[in-house]
Amino acid sequence: MEKQILLVDDEEDIRDVLGVYLKSHGYEVHSAENGEEALKLFRKYKPPVVLSDIKMPGIDGIELLRKIKHESLDTEFIMITGHGDMDLAIASFQDHAADFITKPINVNILDVALKKVREKIVSRRQLREYTENLERLIKEKSELQDNLSALGLMLGTISHSIKGLLTGLDGGMYLVDSGFKKENLGKIAEGWTVVKEMVGHIRKLIQDILFYSKDREMCLEKVDVCTFAEETAKVIEPKILNRHIEFLKDFDSSAGLFEIDSPAVNSAIINILENAVDACIRDISKPLHRIIFSARQDDNRILFEVSDNGTGMDQETIDRLFTLFFSTKGKEGTGFGLFIADRIIRKHGGSIEVKSKPGHGTQFKIKIPVNSSVS
Repeated sequence: MEKQILLVDDEEDIRDVLGVYLKSHGYEVHSAENGEEALKLFRKYKPPVVLSDIKMPGIDGIELLRKIKHESLDTEFIMITGHGDMDLAIASFQDHAADFITKPINVNILDVALKKVREKIVSRRQLREYTENLERLIKEKSELQDNLSALGLMLGTISHSIKGLLTGLDGGMYLVDSGFKKENLGKIAEGWTVVKEMVGHIRKLIQDILFYSKDREMCLEKVDVCTFAEETAKVIEPKILNRHIEFLKDFDSSAGLFEIDSPAVNSAIINILENAVDACIRDISKPLHRIIFSARQDDNRILFEVSDNGTGMDQETIDRLFTLFFSTKGKEGTGFGLFIADRIIRKHGGSIEVKSKPGHGTQFKIKIPVNSSVS
């Protein structure tokens, strides 16, 4: 590319002589006898260097210079001029000509001019590469800083959560030990329930961390919608026992099959269901609560809905709901669950919509294509 040159002169003899000389020095030469032809050749080949006579009929050298510079500011121009046209040659510098040579052409002076523009082209390319590398390094540094900040926040959040879970686990173990010492089966059962609950929370936290830290490859399979929904519901049902929460299931038997990474989507919907359970538990304004979990097919998509009549959320909370480390549960939350749920559903080409009102509950709509194309 750098060894291409556009030679423009209305005198055929000059084009022939210069063409032979330039080709002998390794240039690929495109010759034109006037400005109009030169423009066509330039637009076709985009040579980095133009060697053009100033005085030509039609489009002269100055006008050609302006037109080409308008289209390609980096193209270097060397003007050819007679001794009587020195003012024009000097004026061409105002239009960013790189150099000029006079007729009759001295090939040594031409060599110097060509060397000058080649060095300019190489320097410009190196500067551009340096700038691009610098921009890339700055971007990488910024991303690294963001990742380190997120890592620090994540470690702090996880450490706090694990500390709370271990405290709860210690409390459950204490009740079990106390029950054994006093041969109190009621206390043993109470402590064991706490232990199982804390172990479940720890397991879920570890799964969330793994989903966040490793962008694992999805494994798609055809799954029956109703069977999947029933298995997902079974995970939640034990968590609402003795919580004064009514759990209603509404699964359309004609929903058919859909293509998903079953463990991943199961984890996502469980996170949303657990959010509904927590919202009901935190709402002390009502004596009874209800969660409705439904599934059906809607226009080549499977639509899961999770509705509750718990605490509800304001618009500011909804806007931040799927942000990493944001939690509505205060010190009890990690801010992982809904972030990961949204990430999993999006990877399946789906979406999650949320409607909520403080004091009136929340509705999640999870839409997943019947035939997923994991992104």
